[in-house]
Amino acid sequence: MAQAQRIESLKQRHETLERNLDQERTRPMPDSAAIAEIKRQKLAIKDEMENLSA
Repeated sequence: MAQAQRIESLKQRHETLERNLDQERTRPMPDSAAIAEIKRQKLAIKDEMENLSA
């Protein structure tokens, strides 16, 4: 059960990062470093979710 809770928590964090990424991209002068960091975090979360599901 703890694993399912962890995956759900990761999904929520991933969605939050996706919203943050959308907000950053729509700014008048998007910060490319911030975008890269958000993408890196999203990828790490996705990898962890895949590892937990396997």
